[in-house]
Amino acid sequence: MTPTKIYYEQLAKTTIKNLEMRQIEAHYCPCSQDAVNLALGMVNSGSVVSFGGSMTLSESGMMKALQDRDDLTLLERSKAKSPDEVTEIYHKSLSADYYFMSSNAISVTGELVNIDGTGNRLAALIYGPSNVIILAGMNKVMPTVEAALSRVKNTASPINAIRLSRNTPCAVTGICSECQSPDCICAQTVITRRSNQAGRIKVILIGEELGY
Repeated sequence: MTPTKIYYEQLAKTTIKNLEMRQIEAHYCPCSQDAVNLALGMVNSGSVVSFGGSMTLSESGMMKALQDRDDLTLLERSKAKSPDEVTEIYHKSLSADYYFMSSNAISVTGELVNIDGTGNRLAALIYGPSNVIILAGMNKVMPTVEAALSRVKNTASPINAIRLSRNTPCAVTGICSECQSPDCICAQTVITRRSNQAGRIKVILIGEELGY
């Protein structure tokens, strides 16, 4: 095992302990395939499943694994034929049995840190779906909430703005300027410090670099 893998395992143990203190179920998998298999085992046949926009879900193979299951009803906004249908899927997603997403950052102390534009992903995280399953590479684990916020603003958001072809200052400078651009993807900031419903939120940490 490489020093990086050992480091990830040790850091994950500390993070998992602190997540569980906040009533967030947490697991560690050394690779994406193990994480996908674990997550699939959590989803009951016949369930309604939705998801938030996430490079991690794509890179890990989680999205394809969900799409390959013919025993689920998968709400996919990419298949919507109009803006109204997209909105309808957003609303239906809040009643899903399972909602998949990543987290922009996670503090070692156990907080989930997320910034969103539309807000549908964070709405589902906060309330609605019976289960929220979060896959996150260990590159997203930061020592503190403050470091996690800085990561989201100055790493994840600029890269996502570039990926989405948004005309924002951070897409040009690489640094957050707290802009009010019409293309801003940072409208809501949510720090989840506890799940009042024990085990509703499930975090699977993965010993790889995934997503932004």
